[in-house]
Amino acid sequence: VQLVESGGALVQPGESLRLSCEASEITFRWYTMGWYRQSPGKERELVAEIAGTGETKNVADSVKDRFIISRDDDKNKVFLQMNSLKPEDTAVYYCSARLEPLKPNYWGQGTQVTVSL
Repeated sequence: VQLVESGGALVQPGESLRLSCEASEITFRWYTMGWYRQSPGKERELVAEIAGTGETKNVADSVKDRFIISRDDDKNKVFLQMNSLKPEDTAVYYCSARLEPLKPNYWGQGTQVTVSL
């Protein structure tokens, strides 16, 4: 199983960014897909998840109304649209896949998002 993230970049506060994660060698529609992030010195935290049904779940309070998670099961991809980015959103963002009700089985390698002037 492979999860490959892309789309990380250096952006200024207030700008938008879209992360993508492509999964291979899994029955994608069975999996709840998620985005986590980790900043230096902090624990990895859940940003948002999306079930195989398309239901968004477990969205972090810090990103509600700014970030949107979506998926395209035909392309085995999950996306994270990040709007109104803040410096505190700076982190390595990881894609995850899990079978309900278990914890994530699979992780991507991460993509760096830096929000700075």
